[in-house]
Amino acid sequence: MAVLQAEQVTLYDLTQHFGLQASSDGDFFPEWQENLPPITPQEAQQLARIKANYLHLVMRSLLEDLVKMVVVSPLLDLAGFYLPPFYTTTEPSVTVTLADQDLTLRGRLDILVLQDQLWVLAIESKRASFSLEVGIPQILAYLLAAPVQERPLFGCVTNGGHFIFVKLIRDAQGPWYQFSDEFSLRRDRDLDQILAIIKGLAQRFQPQTERGKSPPQLGGMA
Repeated sequence: MAVLQAEQVTLYDLTQHFGLQASSDGDFFPEWQENLPPITPQEAQQLARIKANYLHLVMRSLLEDLVKMVVVSPLLDLAGFYLPPFYTTTEPSVTVTLADQDLTLRGRLDILVLQDQLWVLAIESKRASFSLEVGIPQILAYLLAAPVQERPLFGCVTNGGHFIFVKLIRDAQGPWYQFSDEFSLRRDRDLDQILAIIKGLAQRFQPQTERGKSPPQLGGMA
């Protein structure tokens, strides 16, 4: 059986071997634009600190682990992903197998947020000097490996300074995907929307009785 590593996969590979298709439906991915939760003044203060930290460190070099520590981890904390009912893990192994083509795709996902067995948000993180295009085929490959495919799946690719979100759905015609716009920490208000999108995804997976509640707020980051 042939083995294809996720970091080497291309969109062409995913299209040819897994039937992945891009959706042009304007209603396919409303979660990055509609009904986003508000950003509180305290959250705005913390986002300003994240941005300042990134802009300072990127002047030299910002490797993948530092991207996760300085940018991604604080955003997940603000969204409440380190509290019940969620569980966040790093570098889980994922495998997708096509038995009829004798092809296996393997890789390690940087960050995965789960709610029980459901994948809430998969994140592929790259060093600051890398284009997001490097991580896009990887995140799609990982979403194809999710054990529960009956619900929409969401992913994110970031190099610390830029973010793009993706949604994947399976139906009778195969897996479909669509991207959000690309966001930049250097643009005013983009970081606010990044957090709002992540918070919105957290709310989608909260138990019904918990929806509408905000996660506990941290102290100021002055």
